[in-house]
Amino acid sequence: MSWTRGLLAALAVCALLGGSAGCATSDAHERKDGPSASPVGKLLDEADEEGRLYREVDKKGAPEVAIEIQPDSDDSWDVTLTVHHFRFSPVGTRSVPVAGRGIAHLYVDGRTIARLRTAEYHLDGDLVPRGTHHVTARLYADDGTVWAVHGKPVESTADITASEAGSAAPPTATTTMSGSGTGARTDTGGSPDPGGKAS
Repeated sequence: MSWTRGLLAALAVCALLGGSAGCATSDAHERKDGPSASPVGKLLDEADEEGRLYREVDKKGAPEVAIEIQPDSDDSWDVTLTVHHFRFSPVGTRSVPVAGRGIAHLYVDGRTIARLRTAEYHLDGDLVPRGTHHVTARLYADDGTVWAVHGKPVESTADITASEAGSAAPPTATTTMSGSGTGARTDTGGSPDPGGKAS
């Protein structure tokens, strides 16, 4: 009978310490130095323009991105990303996919302009000559795979129209959503109004 009381006492202590996790004999389930580095999502056969495979994750809790672009006074553009369920990885992060973490690639008309580890970027006017251009922000995992939902990359696109230098017409920006599959929001942080016009 005394061993039964001892077992019940041990179980009571475990319950007070947080259930079965409080009495684990191994730290194999959770690393002490940060989030688990176990593989996340499912790699698909589809790839982006640079050959980087899509990493499919469930829509619930998937990374989301929205892009806002505002003209600057020197014929350049201020780009701001709003992300949800995602955090930017600092320089030196291991090349292992971790849920909701990575970097953003910024594209102008399908051409890579920058790899971002922050939500803000100053887009030089020389990269967007006169005319309308598509600026896309796409989210990538730390191993270089593309975060994807329902087989589509997690991304957001804004159309900007650059006028000729010195022209009376001001540059404009409108946001359109393109195939993120995540329902990325464009109504926060000064993003365009429901009509698509930049504020």
